[in-house]
Amino acid sequence: MTLPGHTHPVRRFFDGGLPDEPADRAAPARVFLERRMEDGSESFAVLRRLGYDDRRLGPLLVPADPATFRSDLTSVPRFFTWLVPRSGRHLPAALVHDGLVETDPAAGPTYVSTQGHVVTRPQADRVLRDAMADLGVPLVQRWLVWAAVTVATMLDGRATGWGPLRRWWYRGAVVVTLGAVVVMGGLATADLLDLEVGGWEVSVPWIVDAPPVPELLQGALAAVVLPALLASTWGPFRAAGLIAAVALGLLLPVTVALVAVYLVYLGLEGVARVIARRGQRSE
Repeated sequence: MTLPGHTHPVRRFFDGGLPDEPADRAAPARVFLERRMEDGSESFAVLRRLGYDDRRLGPLLVPADPATFRSDLTSVPRFFTWLVPRSGRHLPAALVHDGLVETDPAAGPTYVSTQGHVVTRPQADRVLRDAMADLGVPLVQRWLVWAAVTVATMLDGRATGWGPLRRWWYRGAVVVTLGAVVVMGGLATADLLDLEVGGWEVSVPWIVDAPPVPELLQGALAAVVLPALLASTWGPFRAAGLIAAVALGLLLPVTVALVAVYLVYLGLEGVARVIARRGQRSE
């Protein structure tokens, strides 16, 4: 895939060249991937390095070691690929991000730039967001992706420069926030549907009995206000906390429905395999 090289933002991406040749800052980036199946899982090797001129860190050339680098493209849970596909306009930015965090986190910094800048995981996440903007990725989509990778960084905690106490604080903030959103979202959905549990009608204090539309508006307002309060515990990442919590709250019913459909699909596949095996035995 060759990126168009006629607009200034996209020209922040440049041709990193083959492993044995220098980068060409004047040439547009070219993405060449080779599909690999290793240990039963799919990954992709980058045959030509990718360059990106970051506003704060300067030129970044990834992967650091093309011979060992592997990418799964955009790491998106199966149930959300309809929202953020594994490949698309954002792919070069995703490859740059993978290249910045692909070293062993236990070994220390994830990446050292050509100008000697040590790139930590939070910085790599910010580079991903900015690079997606340079590629013209829609605003909501790129901030959703940034929030998702920030959640992963906070849960992992390594290669961030944080001390043990700060790492565990951020992990706890993520777990408490997202867990509370799931619980509150489930209760609010049950309230809106007038469901009963054990003979008791589910009712939450932030939704007052009203016609359907006002009740939905109350639920939507709570889906923003309550996560905003919880996201304040995320410190400098509170924007990511708010986005992740609101997105989870709004997508929760859709996700439950998709999981149900997927389980039905797995059941049908299982039945089909049983029928096929029986057909082979009868031959």
